[in-house]
Amino acid sequence: MRRLQLYIEDQRVDLFKDESVSLTQTIKNVKDLKKVFTEFTQTFSVPASSVNNKIFKHYYNFDISGGFDARKKSVARLELNDLPFKDGKIALLGVELKNNLAHTYKITFYGNTVDLKDILGDNELASLPLNQNQIYDYTNVKTRLQLVSNDILVPLITHTNRLIYNSSSHPVYDPEATTNNIYPHTGATLNGVAWNEFKYAIRLQAIIDAIESKYNITFSNDFFNDNTNEQFHNLFMWLHRKSGDVEQAAQVEVIYTRLDDLVVKTGSTEYISTVSDGVISVNAPVGVTPSLLRYQFDPVDDTAVYNVRVLRNGGIVVGELNGVTSTRGLDINAGSSGLINNSTYTVEISGVGVSFNANDIDVQLNWLEPGGTPFTGSDLYHNNASFQTEQDFEFNIVEQIPKMKIIDFLSGLFNMFNLTAYVNDTGTIVVRTLDSYYAASTQVYNIDKYLDTTKSTSDVALPFNQINFSYKGLGTFLAKQFEQLTNSGWGSLGFTLDGDIYDAPSEPYKIEVPFEHMQFERLYDAGNSPPTSIDVQYGYSVNENQQPYIGEPLVFYPIRIVGGTSIRVRDTATSDVDDIVNYYIPSNSLALLPSTSKTNIHFQNEFNEYLANEPDSLVAGDNALGFTDTIFETEYKEYIQDVFSLSRRLLKITAYLPMKVYYNLQLNDLIEVGQSRYKINSMKTDLTTGKTEFELLNTILWSRI
Repeated sequence: MRRLQLYIEDQRVDLFKDESVSLTQTIKNVKDLKKVFTEFTQTFSVPASSVNNKIFKHYYNFDISGGFDARKKSVARLELNDLPFKDGKIALLGVELKNNLAHTYKITFYGNTVDLKDILGDNELASLPLNQNQIYDYTNVKTRLQLVSNDILVPLITHTNRLIYNSSSHPVYDPEATTNNIYPHTGATLNGVAWNEFKYAIRLQAIIDAIESKYNITFSNDFFNDNTNEQFHNLFMWLHRKSGDVEQAAQVEVIYTRLDDLVVKTGSTEYISTVSDGVISVNAPVGVTPSLLRYQFDPVDDTAVYNVRVLRNGGIVVGELNGVTSTRGLDINAGSSGLINNSTYTVEISGVGVSFNANDIDVQLNWLEPGGTPFTGSDLYHNNASFQTEQDFEFNIVEQIPKMKIIDFLSGLFNMFNLTAYVNDTGTIVVRTLDSYYAASTQVYNIDKYLDTTKSTSDVALPFNQINFSYKGLGTFLAKQFEQLTNSGWGSLGFTLDGDIYDAPSEPYKIEVPFEHMQFERLYDAGNSPPTSIDVQYGYSVNENQQPYIGEPLVFYPIRIVGGTSIRVRDTATSDVDDIVNYYIPSNSLALLPSTSKTNIHFQNEFNEYLANEPDSLVAGDNALGFTDTIFETEYKEYIQDVFSLSRRLLKITAYLPMKVYYNLQLNDLIEVGQSRYKINSMKTDLTTGKTEFELLNTILWSRI
């Protein structure tokens, strides 16, 4: 029997002689992020001895001044045979009395490791410090479409309109059209895709970095934080929180432009003077009380959305209009305070390229004469020249990132790539794929001499009757078409081994990844006969009715095309166009050709959208299906083969492990019994006796297909 010792604030606690502590570990806990950090806990009943009464300050006696504070946990530690086992804290739950005397204290010991899901809570991705905001305008979007980018880029994914490519004809530009011809026709300045059809995208690793920064946690560089791991490092998320256009207001930081041109209008300028261009001062004499300062705004475009704010004395906002259109008035009322007087006023306007002609902005002052007679002033000032707000605004990433809990984002990645995690001695969260987790250990423990040979069982180990892998988001136009034609989800995988549904006692093994999985479209030149493919592949974020679609957070690989087919991008405000040959096309595959990389983010080996539309059969054909390194193939196949193997057994045995073995044994180590080796499925150990109940899975050797 091992000696168990409990210390509270460095004071040793008296324990009952038969007190035992058990710890259960299972491979399920390293595969489920929400269970990874479920740290050791143990509830004790300890005697109300003189030692313990002193530690807990006779908690049963509430008349004692300065008693034990059970509202908070106390620092504690556990030792086995005078060797450190766990540091943590204890909580006092209560005291049991017998014959009106204290008999036992009930306490719970908590390990120091904090549950990650408790740290993250229900916080969303929008709460992270993603401080890479971008100006959202024609120039910057066009730049991010083309340039080599670290963490922020613009992919060819449209939120509303479909793209076509036709070199032979181009219809007269129609702003209501839902199709954009991106061929650069000479003199056709209004064709091409509007720049504001696009949105920014962020590298997934940048989100991981932000999680580490905000919560002061560190992931290992085995899967995350590894620039050489292209399978993950090259993945991006589209910043698409709302369907359709990028909005101002809450979604972006709008840029206000100061109105700096106000001049005297025909009529009285009584009680108002100009301090500087655009700044007016109200200064009425004693007895005259300014009652209302009125601004009137009449934009050129009655449909343009704009915001207005009036600042008093350069800093205090005293009046606002938010998200308005057409002609609007804004009144600054004095009320009973008469604060309009002896103050200066500045006007700032925001919106995307909202224009006002000369005389479209007026200022008027009303006042009370001595004795209280109201007087309505005429329009005293107006803008003497045309005025336009900034064309751009700041694309605020935390306001544009998809609505998703951080814990769901991480859990989604864990399920997507079959990841495991554990906390090492330095506090780093080690993240590996399941296969690499097992491969990381070469340690084999022969436990023959520790076995309890009186009883063991070898059970059927078939936990699932079939397998289903899918993405939650399969609602875009082309993905829905694929489902209707094939009766299966795009990139999804569902199967039974050898075509049979086995009589397993449980439900199917189901993995549903909480991301959007879009089927992309490669364009061809409809102006040629027959049509010829071009370099452009794009995403079309609309539903089956071709209406703007929100869906789940979209993840994809951006592939940079350099010196490709020229396409036209259009500035909606000025009708300027640029023809570009460098751009990012979205893809479900890491590379354009399987000869470069076969890696993709399908579960099922689907045809490659880029090569499948290639008319040259020598390039298409097998190549279109050559991206064979699906997520299932690379991360799940070996595990699933093991599960369904005819040779699979679940061995249940009991062993009495010495402390030197228990302290060093890890879940990815192999257990040797006789001449056979096993993976650990679970182990439950009584720490005071060393009795360990194992569930072991026999190892099966496979050659990867």
